[in-house]
Amino acid sequence: MVSASAKRQAVRRVVEEGVCSERRACRYLGLRRSSCQYRSQEAPEATKKLVKRILWLSRKYPRYGYRRIRGLLLREGWKAGRKFVQRIRRLEGLGIKGRGPRRRRRGHSTATPTRATQLNEVWSWDFVHDRTDNGASLKMLTLIDEYSRQCLKITPARRLRSKDVLDALAEAMAERGVPTYIRSDNGSEFIAKDVQDWVREMGIGTIYIDPGSPWQNPFVESFHNRLRDECLNQECFSAWQRRGS
Repeated sequence: MVSASAKRQAVRRVVEEGVCSERRACRYLGLRRSSCQYRSQEAPEATKKLVKRILWLSRKYPRYGYRRIRGLLLREGWKAGRKFVQRIRRLEGLGIKGRGPRRRRRGHSTATPTRATQLNEVWSWDFVHDRTDNGASLKMLTLIDEYSRQCLKITPARRLRSKDVLDALAEAMAERGVPTYIRSDNGSEFIAKDVQDWVREMGIGTIYIDPGSPWQNPFVESFHNRLRDECLNQECFSAWQRRGS
C-alpha cells in the first residue's frame, strides 16, 4: 500500500514536470487536494526544548516507560501530554525492550552421570505434588534407590525447605547407609548451599540433571507415576491427615 506521503511526492513531481494538473493527479491517485497543499510548520522553540528533554531523560533512564518519563517532566514544570511523550519516544525507538530470559541457577555436579550397579550406589530424590480435600497444596519429598527401585523415604508437608530435605536424607542414611551418589534436578531445595555443603562433607557425589530434562532422572519419575496412579489418584486425604513414609 502506497503511503499518503509518497502520493504527495508523486503529485508534486508530475505537476512540476508539467505532465498534468494537480487536480487531475490527485484524482488519479485518490488523494485529497487539501492534504497535498498542506505545508507543515516548524515546531515552536518551546516544543523543540521539550522534545530534547524527553530524549535526554529517556536515555538517562532506559528502563522508564513513557508514563514515568512524563511524571519527571511534570515535576520539572513542563507541560507534556501523555500521547505526545509516547509518540516522541516511539519515533526515536526508545520504547522499553523486554528483559531477556532469567538465567536459572544450576547445581554443581561433583560426579558424572552414573548407572547404579549395586545397592546404595545411586539414590534419586525429587518432589511430587498433590492437594487435600479442601484444595490445600501438599508437597512430598521422595527418595529411592536406583538399583533396587525401592522407595527409601516419603516426607509429606505443606512446605519443605532445604533443612527439611536434609533431615529426610539424614533419616534415610541412618537406616540404609550412605550412598555413593545422589541424583536430582536443579530445584532450589537441592541446590541450596547448605544442602550441597552437607552432602559434600558426607562424601556423596552430586549428579544434577539438565534443566527441563526429567528423562535424565527416569527412576524417580517412574516411581512418581506409580505413586500417583496407585495411591494419590485413588485416595482423598483430609487437610489434617498426614501421609506416612
